[in-house]
Amino acid sequence: MDHVDAINQIFAEFEFAYHNQFHKAFAEAEALVIAKKYWLSSLERYSPRQIVAAAKHVIQSQDYLPSIAAFIRACEEGKDLFGLPATRQAYVEACSAPSPKKAFAWSHEAVYYAGKAAGWYLLANESEATAYPLFEYHYEQLCRRVVNGEELAIVAPKALAEKVERKIDKKEAKTRIARLKKELGL
Repeated sequence: MDHVDAINQIFAEFEFAYHNQFHKAFAEAEALVIAKKYWLSSLERYSPRQIVAAAKHVIQSQDYLPSIAAFIRACEEGKDLFGLPATRQAYVEACSAPSPKKAFAWSHEAVYYAGKAAGWYLLANESEATAYPLFEYHYEQLCRRVVNGEELAIVAPKALAEKVERKIDKKEAKTRIARLKKELGL
């Protein structure tokens, strides 16, 4: 689905949901064409999936045909439609998550990756005035990717083997120990 398809779909849904209001607002075919072009240009920064999801949300929550401003607000606030927590909530979760971070039960994988991109040390040790804008930037980027259909997964690293299969001989061990002592100044 592209943006044109999304606009056509939401206008079809608006016509069905707000029948009388829709036909009064777009009594002439020319007015409908102009409105669709205007909405298309106003909503081009949102993904088609986000536009359609916002339309379904608006139809379920509003009694009247939405304005473009109300619809843009629905697109902006529509993270929950994709399972994404609000930015502030995601920030608090990232700051308070215990280690190991990969093992934590994240509300959404985007929160983990935003925290990782911002830096766990920064989130734990800097003031909110410093850390939040950086986290917010990374989180918004990840949210756009999720809304556009990308699936994020946290891949746990492989566990270390219980036994080291490769043994080194005594000469090699002594050489490594000597090198470590030299590096550490012992």
